[in-house]
This record gives sequence, structure tokens and C-alpha cells, in this order.
Amino acid sequence: MRCYRRSVSQVEPRSGCGAAIVADGRILLLQRLREPESGCWGIPGGKVELFETVEQAARREIREELGIGLGPLRLLAVTDQIDAERGTHWVSPVLLATAVEGEPRNLEPAKHAAIGWFALDDLPHPLTASTRAALDALA
Repeated sequence: MRCYRRSVSQVEPRSGCGAAIVADGRILLLQRLREPESGCWGIPGGKVELFETVEQAARREIREELGIGLGPLRLLAVTDQIDAERGTHWVSPVLLATAVEGEPRNLEPAKHAAIGWFALDDLPHPLTASTRAALDALA
């Protein structure tokens, strides 16, 4: 019997969140500049802070990244991003927003190369794992 030892950077899953912002048959996506999934297009979102609800975190992240407000939100999907090689595990609820307040702008150009509205039947590639899960749940 062989025993393996692996260095793990976290000891329990971390919480993230995302928002699939869909209006008029289009979804709002950001192109990531940072790992994980650098270069991929994805829904906006980020970390859930201690004592913050998922909805509060999603609204805060969208304000920080895009400068917009969101109308009512509902749970669309839950994703697990497990990267055993890097020793990370994220659990991320994805919320659906169909009402937007304001015009989206890229407020974090060091994190995102571009933003854009894309028809659900004509999406850019590659897509992040959470975005693929959100799109599967929308279908």
C-alpha cells in the first residue's frame, strides 16, 4: 500500500457567487484576465464575504465590476469548482437576474479584458464552468 501526501491550500470549500444577467435573449459576460479560467468568458460574480448573504454578495460584486444594479434575483444553479491539483474548492450559487438598472461598464479592467451582451444562441468561447452550468439551467 502506498500513501500519498498532497499539499492543500485550503481545508474546506470557499463560497462564491455569480449572476446570469439575461435580457432580451442576451446574456452579459465578462472576459477574464486572471486565473482560474483566464481568457474565458463568464458571468460576473466573486467571493461571498463573511456574514454576507449570497444575494448581497452578488449585488455587491455586480456593482463593483459593472456599476449596475439588479432587479429581483432567483436561484438558477449551484456549481462546484474543484481543482485538486491547486488544492482549491469553490461552491458558487448562480442567481438569475432579468432586470438591470444602469448601463454596464468595465470597472475592473485589470481583471476583465472586455464585457459584452451576447445572444444565447451565439456565445463567445471558451466559457467558464459556472457560465456553462448557468446556460444548462436556462435551457
